[in-house]
Amino acid sequence: MNLYISADMEGVAGVCSWHQINARTPNSDYALYRRFFTEEILAAIAGARAGGAGDILLNDSHGPMRNVILDDLPDGVRVIFGNRKPFSMVQDAERSSGAFFVGYHGAVGEPNAALCHTYTPSVIYEARVNGIVCSEATLNAALLGQWGVPVLLITGDRTTVEGVQQTLPWVVGAVVKESIGQSCVNSLHPRAAQAVIQEAASQAVRLAAHAKPFVFTVPIELQIDVAAVEQADFIALIPGFARIGRRTVRFIHDDYAVVFKAFVAAFRLGAAATAPG
Repeated sequence: MNLYISADMEGVAGVCSWHQINARTPNSDYALYRRFFTEEILAAIAGARAGGAGDILLNDSHGPMRNVILDDLPDGVRVIFGNRKPFSMVQDAERSSGAFFVGYHGAVGEPNAALCHTYTPSVIYEARVNGIVCSEATLNAALLGQWGVPVLLITGDRTTVEGVQQTLPWVVGAVVKESIGQSCVNSLHPRAAQAVIQEAASQAVRLAAHAKPFVFTVPIELQIDVAAVEQADFIALIPGFARIGRRTVRFIHDDYAVVFKAFVAAFRLGAAATAPG
């Protein structure tokens, strides 16, 4: 099995504040939680290899996407490092046999999902595909599904894990914390969280034959409610987008890869619309 790991930081054990996971914040705890982030990835890799996984490709998928401590990784793991990837959190996953989502978080507006957001919280108020409210996990799983790649494992808080399992019931979950609103968690100790992840990862690989690619039926309709009206103004300039409400834009296509790229273009252009200056 060729395994793909998309790793985010908000779902790491103990994380409940942006201060912990933003390297640009003065006097932040980023260095400590960067280590915990890397250790949860190492636990997922160890479990996957114990379960029989072969080649592993890791995509650092948080913020500037250069967080993982590279020299802590075991031999044989390749890493996608850096930002502005066309397919963002699932870049270069199309040749994989299965995927892990490590350290994931809930969709914007989700109750009891610490630091919940959907890609760019300053832009995305809500994202829907074919009427389904989507988290990053849902959006990413559908792109993997278009390539025939099933999601095997999700780690993070209980709301996030169980939310993914409602849509993708074959996914093995590793709950490392209970979120209490947006900025408080009841968390496992990091070492305990890593043990849970390692066991779940091994199980996920062993059960991979039962997993299914997740896809949306065509035509695929993306609707985005944005945070500010000027963001809708800008996004509506992208060919294929239509303004259908005060702060709502729509994009329809039969190819989900095109829809996903349109989504990425929308949140990046939307961010430019409200940038200072």
